[in-house]
Amino acid sequence: MSRSSDTTEAEATLLKVGELARRSGVTVRTLHHYDSIGLLHPSGRSEGGYRLYNRADVARLHGIQVLRSIGLPLEQIGAMLSREGAGLAVTVARQLSVLDHQIEQATRLRDRLALVQAKFQEDGGEPELTDWLDTLQLMSACDQYFSAAETKQIFENWSAVESQLTKLVGEVKSLMAEGVPATDPRVQPFAQRWANLMYTWMRGDYDLMERWGQMYLAEPRVHTGPRPNLGMIQYIEQAVQLRIGLMCKYMSMDDLKRLGPVADAEWASFTAEVLAVAAQKPAPDAPAVQALLKRWHEIRQRACRGDPALDAKLQRAYRNEPLLRDTMPLVPAAREFLWRMAEAQPGGERPPEGPHQGA
Repeated sequence: MSRSSDTTEAEATLLKVGELARRSGVTVRTLHHYDSIGLLHPSGRSEGGYRLYNRADVARLHGIQVLRSIGLPLEQIGAMLSREGAGLAVTVARQLSVLDHQIEQATRLRDRLALVQAKFQEDGGEPELTDWLDTLQLMSACDQYFSAAETKQIFENWSAVESQLTKLVGEVKSLMAEGVPATDPRVQPFAQRWANLMYTWMRGDYDLMERWGQMYLAEPRVHTGPRPNLGMIQYIEQAVQLRIGLMCKYMSMDDLKRLGPVADAEWASFTAEVLAVAAQKPAPDAPAVQALLKRWHEIRQRACRGDPALDAKLQRAYRNEPLLRDTMPLVPAAREFLWRMAEAQPGGERPPEGPHQGA
């Protein structure tokens, strides 16, 4: 075979610049530019001087396109390709990584837009500018501490506690304004409600609660609008930690995390029923008394996840720690009535001093 025919056959396995442009979707002008800046040199030239690109050149071009799709400058792309190579396997792996990143970003954006849409619907129109900016600041901060799914969950669950938490924040700020120290027993009912609401908001996920606390301490930009400021958070957390410290004298943190909350509304309803029945001075075997004792037992079982050992630990904590006992949501008159009625039952014993309502 002659040299001329060898050259012609070799050129047939290569792509001229026009054909590469047509098949890759990149303009001829762009390919010329890449050549001029040293980003993509053709591997050969035809006898007529035309640029010829082989398979390795095409793989490199594909790598350039992938990196350009995420906005990297040409200078950085050149450095990356020189360092990592532009082989087909490397290029495909890089593209998969880029797509994964794009999917993650798109999912996060979609979830954020869904939250914004829900905000519009909730407000019945466009929110006020300050409210809108506060929401955007909080979303931006959450991006650094939570996954898109977790942020979505946090925002969606907010409506379940918003009114109660807003009211509680106002009450706690009033205590602070009066100069009541966080260690004062009067703060404990508020600390109990705070812990209960946080548990409800985060659906019992202690990891989320801890990361939310970390974000609040580290991100001053979220202390705006109706949300509690850092001083208020530190104040109520001091009271909460005091309560946790007393509880942990009788149980582990793992035990504590297993305890379930009892809603304020349920406590209020139950207390009212107990006081109403007590006012009638019933006998211990009266149906109304039996119904109350059964309901109290059910509340304790739910709070302790049906675990008698955990219930026993809780009994000791409330029996031995006045700060816990005296700040129970069940008022003393109701508690004393239930105790008397329980002790009067056949084989009756003094029942637990009350179920847990959040640390």
